[in-house]
Amino acid sequence: MPELVVTALLAPSRLTLKLLRAFMWSLVFAAALLTAAVYCCIAFTHVLCRPRRGCCGRPRRIPPACLRDPELGEHCFLTLKSSGLRLHYVSAGRGNGPFMLFLHGFPENWFSWRYQLREFQSHFHVVAVDLRGYGSSDSPKDVDCYTIDLLMADIQDVILGLGYSKCILVAHDWGAVLAWNFSIYYPSLVERMVVVSAAPMSVYQDYSLRHVGQFFRSNYVFLFQLPWLPEKLLSMSDFQPSGLTGPINYYRNLFRNFPLEPQELATPTLLLWGEKDPYFQQGLVGAIRSRFVPGRLEAHILPGVGHWLPQSHPEEMHQYMWAFLQDLLH
Repeated sequence: MPELVVTALLAPSRLTLKLLRAFMWSLVFAAALLTAAVYCCIAFTHVLCRPRRGCCGRPRRIPPACLRDPELGEHCFLTLKSSGLRLHYVSAGRGNGPFMLFLHGFPENWFSWRYQLREFQSHFHVVAVDLRGYGSSDSPKDVDCYTIDLLMADIQDVILGLGYSKCILVAHDWGAVLAWNFSIYYPSLVERMVVVSAAPMSVYQDYSLRHVGQFFRSNYVFLFQLPWLPEKLLSMSDFQPSGLTGPINYYRNLFRNFPLEPQELATPTLLLWGEKDPYFQQGLVGAIRSRFVPGRLEAHILPGVGHWLPQSHPEEMHQYMWAFLQDLLH
């Protein structure tokens, strides 16, 4: 078929997609401005109620001593093959068993896995990274440096750069969003997954469009689409301004590929979800299950538990993980 004819036939679909994206972005920025107004009012109230604290956060020039705890592992750096960036990671238990890679969420770092590093280093080589833009890892400022494709390439480079051909991927929050995508596009590199408190992007998209309440729970996502203001507001809550732009840039790329196509999930996965999670509705668990190949997903909703499960309820998480991974230890 002549190229001109093909172009003419596809023109209506392309125009519809452009209009849909333009409409989506107009809604996103309208929601961003509304959310910003609310959060600015909240911040102003806090300043009035706590005038001694000020509005610029507190400078911290010395890292807390807990970040240097030798029992958690050895601090190392890896130069990534794809980008040349240096990622910081903490490693323990090399030679003790399969490779277990931990991916943290927002606004955290490798230390959020301290309980799991202690628990599993006796039977696994455990590695917790500071993702691009976080902690001691390199933090480019450009928004385009934080696309999903580049972040997945980072994970691939970590696995291969540490000398492995596959891993057990353990992830929470934003790290889990990356893990879901990584398991789809790099399935040969993921033997098992343990996912905590996050849904695949396509599942979250479809679920949110059908459940408006989820939009309200994730209102901060819209605030983070704006320049500089989110950094300023969070720095008032004792975050460091220089350490915020990279992590928030993850969110600024969130709507780049909208709309997303449904994707089948096949990697054997343990999904842990907090019943009291203030950011994600329980209904997302059922939506995730509907996308899985039968028999590949083990899901548990933990009563009375919130969003930060790896730190708030590590014992329960460890019990589920040991049972899920026991066949890999023989």
